Amino acid sequence: MAYIGKQPTVGNFQICDAISVVNGQAAYTMQVGSVNVIPQSANHMIVSLNGVIQKPNSSFTVSGSTITFSSNLVTNDVIDFIQILGDVLDLGVPSDATVTTAKLASNSVTYEKIGYNANQYRNIIINGDMSLAQRGTSQASITSNGYYTVDRMNTVCSLGTWTQSQSTDVPSGQGFATSLKMDCTTADASPSSGDSLRIRQIIEGQNLQYLKKGTSSAESLTLSFWVKSNKTGTYIFEVFDQPNGRHINKSYTISSANTWEKKTITFPGDTTGTLNNDNSGRIRFEFYLSAGSDFTSGTLQTSWGSRVDANRAVGQVNLADNTANEWYVTGIQLEAGSVASDFEFLPVDVNLARCKRYFQFLSTYTGYSLTNTSTVNGYTNFPTMRSTPSVATTDVIIVSDAVTTQFTQSSQGIQIGGDGSSETSVNIQVQNFSGLTSRRNYSVIPTSTGKITLSSEL
Repeated sequence: MAYIGKQPTVGNFQICDAISVVNGQAAYTMQVGSVNVIPQSANHMIVSLNGVIQKPNSSFTVSGSTITFSSNLVTNDVIDFIQILGDVLDLGVPSDATVTTAKLASNSVTYEKIGYNANQYRNIIINGDMSLAQRGTSQASITSNGYYTVDRMNTVCSLGTWTQSQSTDVPSGQGFATSLKMDCTTADASPSSGDSLRIRQIIEGQNLQYLKKGTSSAESLTLSFWVKSNKTGTYIFEVFDQPNGRHINKSYTISSANTWEKKTITFPGDTTGTLNNDNSGRIRFEFYLSAGSDFTSGTLQTSWGSRVDANRAVGQVNLADNTANEWYVTGIQLEAGSVASDFEFLPVDVNLARCKRYFQFLSTYTGYSLTNTSTVNGYTNFPTMRSTPSVATTDVIIVSDAVTTQFTQSSQGIQIGGDGSSETSVNIQVQNFSGLTSRRNYSVIPTSTGKITLSSEL
């Protein structure tokens, strides 16, 4: 049966044109109608010489359209006939849009054939399109580590001063609406040896088990992203397995100033160091933007190996060397395999739920005061988080007795109190009020500035 990739034999029996023997010659060209013909093999031919049928691959052989007898023919020899029992039909390449789904066997299209893993949630990075920024869209005067604007994007900062923002500057025609921007506001042209500036995301071990790290079947990882900066040159991306003290670092180049460029980097799988199947941070994926000599004085660790700080950011430009410098990134996708797929856009509700696993604001809830007239206690529930969260406030909090009076904290004060707190509920004590009535219910009311935050960030 004919199928794509097979050259079938067809019943097209042909007698070759007469061939005149040349004295002392063994090889002759076969033609039909003065056109060269190519038998499928010597076994698909009947050849008569001097009235005797010749044995294929013994008395003669075939290569292309040439028949070669086992010995030179002489003047009196006669090639009576050469009959081809079937020629080769070349199916060629199917025309575009001519192979239908019905022609494909079940399970015949694999990830290897389409070139990438098309599974949903294949992107290890959460909020890689920078679309969610629960904490706010801009934060100035950044000089230390923290989570500031875009969800799940952690900043490591020990040099320069920065404004981080959720920007609307994006690569044209790619479907992105936002990017993360780092803008240098105080320069540091000579970083101290241990200084660095990094944007990173830390991933739970239980989300990485399918990478089979630490086994002979460890999966490769492919990173793709869009980046833009006025500062051209070499930048470093690191995959850092912190529990096992292992890392791999590769460089990419921003070639054109102030131009969005797409970058793709593939990392081989690591056959050493398994990852615990838990909710702790196991691998850090980090963009270096600046680094001191503690990170740049060695040789870049371009294959998996034990942690050597000097090998982590070799060749990295210093984005902090001028207040004119800025760096944008969006469309970060990290997936198993050696080929980058198109960015996986998720519905906003799905993306928000994933981000709230690590950080969220509390909405209004009801608490109560006991004998302490300065504290409002109350259990509140919320969408499941990674672990029992810590609580904080962004400013002073207001409570209302739902009768006549609102009360405002004299200063910020909040803690988790009592037993029963978990990844889905906590007992919160909001402190530093005065004049509350004991044993009365109070509504805890977020304002535009005073909010209660829950965090179980890694």
